[in-house]
Amino acid sequence: MLIDSVGIEVSGVGFALVYGLAARAAGMSPLDVAITSALVYAGGAQFAVLGYIAAGAPWLSIVLVTALINSRHFLYGAALAPYTAHLPARLRALMAYPLSDETFALAISHFRRIGYADVPGYLLLGLGISVLPWIVASAAGAALAGSIMDPNIFGLDVIFPAAMAGLAVGLVTGRREIIAAITAVVVGVAVALAVDPAIGIIAGGVAGPIVGMLIPGPALSADVEVPAS
Repeated sequence: MLIDSVGIEVSGVGFALVYGLAARAAGMSPLDVAITSALVYAGGAQFAVLGYIAAGAPWLSIVLVTALINSRHFLYGAALAPYTAHLPARLRALMAYPLSDETFALAISHFRRIGYADVPGYLLLGLGISVLPWIVASAAGAALAGSIMDPNIFGLDVIFPAAMAGLAVGLVTGRREIIAAITAVVVGVAVALAVDPAIGIIAGGVAGPIVGMLIPGPALSADVEVPAS
């Protein structure tokens, strides 16, 4: 799992730098960026609310948008639950903090392959390889704003989305995933174009899994091994 994470983490650093630059342009200081990255740790949501922050929107609306976009993590948690149900509540809460799109994609594939929750590997991936670089790189991007070229010149704006698309392809194991992915893309893009990109993310993230769950398929918990206590 750690070896598989190298590529996505390198792209994540580039994405964090771009976020830091954008956050600085929205009026946030490097300290603001570091604190919000540590508290929120959700690149998609953090990017989505930059426009609201720059416009001076009420804090309640910013919190609401962030919560709606991050609501997909309930689905991530539900998918991981069969592997972690036997673990203490405090440990599961700790595992929830670094849960992100890339952490989930790498972890669920690894857990399915070995048949149980690799807690040490998950925490090393989530906290040491994902969270810390994100905080440091986003703060660095904010601190360097104005002293480096447009990141678009280097293609940093597309590295992370491309890497996430690669992870999504790797998670496709049958028709359920294919149908869910197509549904999410179609609904997300349509709503984003018609209403707002942030709402499109939410709509696609909700519609895809719901449609996928309606398609018959094997239960995830069937291959789960619960270690003896």
